Amino acid sequence: MVRDSDREYIYKYLAKDKWEDGIQLLEKGIAPQYIVGNVDFYGNLIEVNSDVLIPRFETELLVEKTISYIRRIFGIDLYNLNILDIGTGSGCIAISLKKELDSHVMGIDISPMALEVAKRNASRHSLDIDFVLSDIFSNVSSSFDVIVSNPPYIREDEVVEKIVLDNEPHMALYAKENGLYFYHEILKNASKYLNSKFLIAFEIGVGQGDKIKEFAKKYLDDVNVLIENDYSDRERFVFIYRD
Repeated sequence: MVRDSDREYIYKYLAKDKWEDGIQLLEKGIAPQYIVGNVDFYGNLIEVNSDVLIPRFETELLVEKTISYIRRIFGIDLYNLNILDIGTGSGCIAISLKKELDSHVMGIDISPMALEVAKRNASRHSLDIDFVLSDIFSNVSSSFDVIVSNPPYIREDEVVEKIVLDNEPHMALYAKENGLYFYHEILKNASKYLNSKFLIAFEIGVGQGDKIKEFAKKYLDDVNVLIENDYSDRERFVFIYRD
């Protein structure tokens, strides 16, 4: 059964002569964002297809909060910053940060197909962003002031909506270690890729904050760790910094 919200999405973003085809695809279980082919993310038009995760409102809030922390920690020297977006997917976070801060931004992903989408999105917005094929830090050699990531964080046994399960790439959804694998790996190795003053910004799943805070305190010295909520007042972000 087609949800009213998905039908409204088609009517809003597809040309009228494509409504019928769009509804037919909805009835086959295709996500409306993939039918339209793009989403509005943080005021930027972002191409999406089945090779990348569909950006959510929560991730827009991650961008907004990350920018706020960056300005608080680094002040006015934003053009000198090196920012790394781990698991960049469509490039929506990297593109938003680049447009807002005009710092040097690198986006990495393990999926070559996702990186092609990210490159097209950066080109659409005339942005110079380095996109690199990398399994977390495997092809990274630089040091960074900011690491931001919305990694896969759903437990392998967790039930998700059918439209999500049937459409979006599972490698962008699920993670080992009860959904904590990527946070653990990033924080375990991050010290080799961070400058002395830094910010790490994560989007997380509900109930994961305390464990991620534990990882941060274990692997990084003299850091502040803050867990923050989303629009629904659910635990959704972790910010780790040294100023």
